[in-house]
Amino acid sequence: MYNTTWKYTALLFVISLLLGCNKDNKMFSAPYEDGLPPLGIEINPTDKMQPESGKTGGETIMRIKGLDKYKDKAIIRFNGEKAQIVELTADHVKLKVPPFASTGVLSVTIDDIVFFGPQFTVLGNVSLDATFQVGVGTNGMVSDVLFLEDGKMIYTGSFTNYNNKGAIRPINRLVRTFADGTYDASFRIGTGANNSLNSILKLGNYYFLAGSFSGYGQRNADISNLTRIYTTGAIDTMGIKPFRRPGQTDTLKYYPTFNGGFDGNIGNIYESDGKILATGNFRYYIHRIYGKPNKLETRDTVILDSTEIRHVARLNLDGSLDKSFRFGADGKPLSGGNGSVATVYHNSGTLKGKILVYGSFNRFDGQSVGYITRLNADGTLDPTFNSGGTGADYNVSSVTYNTLTNKYMVVGGFSKYNGASAIKVMMLNANGTVDPTFQTKTFDGGNPSYAMQLNDGLIVVSGDFARYNNIARNGFMILNPNGELNSDYNTSGYFSGFINKAVETKTEDGKRALLLMGYFGRFNNEEVHNLIRIKLEQ
Repeated sequence: MYNTTWKYTALLFVISLLLGCNKDNKMFSAPYEDGLPPLGIEINPTDKMQPESGKTGGETIMRIKGLDKYKDKAIIRFNGEKAQIVELTADHVKLKVPPFASTGVLSVTIDDIVFFGPQFTVLGNVSLDATFQVGVGTNGMVSDVLFLEDGKMIYTGSFTNYNNKGAIRPINRLVRTFADGTYDASFRIGTGANNSLNSILKLGNYYFLAGSFSGYGQRNADISNLTRIYTTGAIDTMGIKPFRRPGQTDTLKYYPTFNGGFDGNIGNIYESDGKILATGNFRYYIHRIYGKPNKLETRDTVILDSTEIRHVARLNLDGSLDKSFRFGADGKPLSGGNGSVATVYHNSGTLKGKILVYGSFNRFDGQSVGYITRLNADGTLDPTFNSGGTGADYNVSSVTYNTLTNKYMVVGGFSKYNGASAIKVMMLNANGTVDPTFQTKTFDGGNPSYAMQLNDGLIVVSGDFARYNNIARNGFMILNPNGELNSDYNTSGYFSGFINKAVETKTEDGKRALLLMGYFGRFNNEEVHNLIRIKLEQ
């Protein structure tokens, strides 16, 4: 057996020497000085539990020597949750898996000394979907997904590889897969995008891409964070006859057909009345004039034309700016927010066409708002949202909306909403008022970063927190609609990273599942890479 106690003996001895160097410090005796024996605990972290997996309430055995001498002091935890000791002998301990245990490492605490033991897998209603064949996933963040009629899916993000298929030719920020997650090599994107893609939209026979990039495929310039490609993956281009002086040869030059974009990052694009609604942290709309000389040169050049329009704008399908949207009667654009923004677009139901806006702003279009507001379909402020309320008292970092329950899940650094307590996560009704039936509990060790209500009312929450309501939860959990932990869906262990987007879907064999995208490296203590599908058993 592997003995871990010598490390603690040496550490405590060094601490006692350091304390003794100061005459004002009180001397404490090291527990093992004068030749006293160590604790005598022997535990091998690479050993296996017997059995090594099971459900809460079940029993399992851990081999450990010497623990029987400390039976009145020993505390054993499953991934942070205290277990009941059923039987303790000189060479093993039998344990009952506690009610809110999750997959992870067992620990043994005696006074202030901690020993780490083997891992135990807690079986429950949440598990990785083995039918989703993403392999090693991506090497960078996954931002968005587009579901196609034939069952295939297109993902965007900041990655340059997908399941090692980009080892020879990089898969730059855009990949198409079959329904089971396997790579679709028939989607030919060339060199792809030269920086991150945040959002994708299909309109007619084209895909529109938005993000923070200036080139795609063979066009390594003349793109301002938004472009249009064919469904084959190639960029849509047009030939422009350049300006030439008499006697010069005319040669066509090719530019992106979609002639419009913005000077800053575009977070999302949506279809709005057959047009493209763009939202993000931009200030100017950009349009290019081709085939004409500028005032200072006689040769052909590209002239940039800009129009101020902040955060929310709508474009026609050729890329021209729709000035009937978010422009006042005086022809001037509405002012937008005084901080960063993100959005949720309502594409169906009674809220169809409306745009929820949230972020780090406390003023929008000149009106005082508490970091969250909503726009009508025409782009003006919606006075029916949280009418008379002051909103949140600090930044809102994530909002999702469920069209069946008609509820928003809101996450951020706030502690109050409309003057009442609302700590980090809250549920809002469709009119922007708080739903008091949901009561969040305390987070320890970190904060939530994403929350989403499922169609049956359960709520998925992720972040970097370690405990929720004083129960060990390592970055991922599923709550009941009232904010309490759901014991059936909380067996998954350590989660590392953050979720950008979650979508309810099905496994290949028709079971309930959840597609998770973002930037994360572990789920249920297993190594994953930014894109997974998890099963939610009934």
